[in-house]
This record gives sequence, C-alpha cells and structure tokens, in this order.
Amino acid sequence: MKKTLDIIYEDRSLLVVNKKAGLLTIATAKEKDRTLYHEVYMYLKKKNQKVFIVHRLDKDTSGVVVFAKTEKMKLLLQKDWNNLVKVREYLAIVEGKVEKEQAILTNYLMETKTLRTYITNSKKGQLAITKYKLIKYIKDYSVLQVFIETGRKNQIRVQLSNMRNPIIGDKKYGSTKNPIRRLGLHAHRLILINPITKKEMEFLAPIPDSFLTIIKL
Repeated sequence: MKKTLDIIYEDRSLLVVNKKAGLLTIATAKEKDRTLYHEVYMYLKKKNQKVFIVHRLDKDTSGVVVFAKTEKMKLLLQKDWNNLVKVREYLAIVEGKVEKEQAILTNYLMETKTLRTYITNSKKGQLAITKYKLIKYIKDYSVLQVFIETGRKNQIRVQLSNMRNPIIGDKKYGSTKNPIRRLGLHAHRLILINPITKKEMEFLAPIPDSFLTIIKL
C-alpha cells in the first residue's frame, strides 16, 4: 500500500501535515524508516527540496505537525517557538466525568530512566501548563478541548491521568478502556506567526472519524 501524506498546507518554506496515530514523528534506535519525517523526506526529495524538524507529536497522537523546508525557517521557528505559536489546541477523550468543567493544570514534570513522565513536587522538574474545557460528557467519557502553554513530553496525558481521567487507550498512564482502538488525543488546531512574513497562520487537522463515533453518541 502506497504511503500518502495528508498535507494541510504547503508553501516555499513550510509544510504542514496531519500525522496519523501510531506513527513516530522522527526515528528512534528501534525504528528508522516508518516515521512521519521519512514520509515527508521522500515526498520533498522528489521535488528537490529539504526538510527540517520543528516540533513533534507523541507516536500515538494524531494531528498538526509543522516542518520547515529551509534552514532559515527552521532556525527562526525553533529559536522562538513558544512565542510564535499562539494556539495549540487538542481534542482529548478521557475516561469518566471530569470534576470541573474547565480548569488550568499547573505541574512540574520529570522523566524516569524508563522514559515515563511523572508529576513531581520538586521545581527541579519542567513546568507544564495545560488548560481544558469540557465539550461533552457521553456515557463513561468526557470530550475535552485542551490548550497547552508548554510543550513537555506526554504533558496532556500525564496531567489528565493525574486527575483520574486518563485519555482512552493510554495504557501507559492508567487507561483501561479503548473503544476507538487508538489513543484519544488529537492535535486539532495550531496558530502561529510566520517569522518571515509576520502573518498569523492557522492550521486545522480534521477530527478523526473514530473520535466522531463517540462525540456523536
């Protein structure tokens, strides 16, 4: 089966794609070729263009990923990513009913030697700030609109699990239910300021069909 990129936007210096769930953004020691980066690299190679990593999503998270096509764009985005990105919106489906309909979660995160992220009381950890708003409660699940102000590894997954509302399909952080057979986390919308043109750009990755099976219940 031929791999096809789900391209959201492309110009001379940017390529924005909708990453599939279950696909690594970049290579690891165990997996070199089955990655989003490799798919983008092969696509741009045919056009004699380069690709540069700007940010990434967890393997099991789907949604908006931005790549740079020039080194200048890569350096400008990486240098000031947190200020250039104005909105990072996710859609999450979690187990149970959240206690509060909206909240700001502020924690410090650290990582174990086995690459599991956890919340610590020590400010030696990295600050993680996540905001959420309940969109809908259906049967045993809450559908949340989530915004992150920091981009820590597994941030949303850990903080929602800490509320005793793990994301469905997230065995690593305590989920025991998986009605959609994938992680219930999707990077739905990203708004950033183009560091070269200074224009605001909005990128949307459609809500996955599997999510809609629950949302429409």
